[in-house]
Amino acid sequence: MTQDDAKRMAARRALEFVEDGMLLGLGSGSTSRMFIEELGERVKQGLRVRGIATSTASRQLAESLSIPIITFDDSPVLDLAVDGADEVGPGLALIKGGGGALLREKIVASAARKFIVIADSSKLVNQLGRFPLPVEVIQMALPVVTRKLDAFGLNPRLRYRPDGARFITDEGNFIVDCSCGEITDPAKTAADIRSIPGVVEHGLFLRMASVALIASDQGVIEVSKLYGDRYKKAISRLAS
Repeated sequence: MTQDDAKRMAARRALEFVEDGMLLGLGSGSTSRMFIEELGERVKQGLRVRGIATSTASRQLAESLSIPIITFDDSPVLDLAVDGADEVGPGLALIKGGGGALLREKIVASAARKFIVIADSSKLVNQLGRFPLPVEVIQMALPVVTRKLDAFGLNPRLRYRPDGARFITDEGNFIVDCSCGEITDPAKTAADIRSIPGVVEHGLFLRMASVALIASDQGVIEVSKLYGDRYKKAISRLAS
């Protein structure tokens, strides 16, 4: 099974949680794109849903598949949000924002009664921090924020696009990626980052996910808020 096969399998499993008439949060990234594609097929078959997208790319894809798109003016509460993750750690702590949509992703996830993470087994980690932690920063505050992130030992680096231009989010901000190594206390790291004026949002999603649907050669396993040895056993089960 390829990584894309696993992602597609997780995306299809997430559809089992979707009911007719739901208001959905539509995530960003490769796995979320597959979910939106699968959702579009169900809509063609008569499923009635409406969605709020976490990025311009996700909105455009949903609209191309005839999935009705709404805004929070229509409803500030969603029934379900489905999104991918760059890392899934103990207690369903997440790192998200590799695609640069962390701000909208966090807003949408916070508005949902249930937030489901879909990923392949390579995203499971014993400790967050292998994937660089994204931080969204107001443009004028970049020098101030990077200096303070560096003082926290987070090793910030401004993100660039493949063409060499600075990466700009859908909200017009910069992304700074922090290669900080293992994050032993995610809550403290999150608080430290949020204390810096000029920071818009960070990619630590803590106590937000309800369940993670993790796909591997063994199929899709539901990973709940496990800690310690129980979490390590879940990872070992997926890797075996």
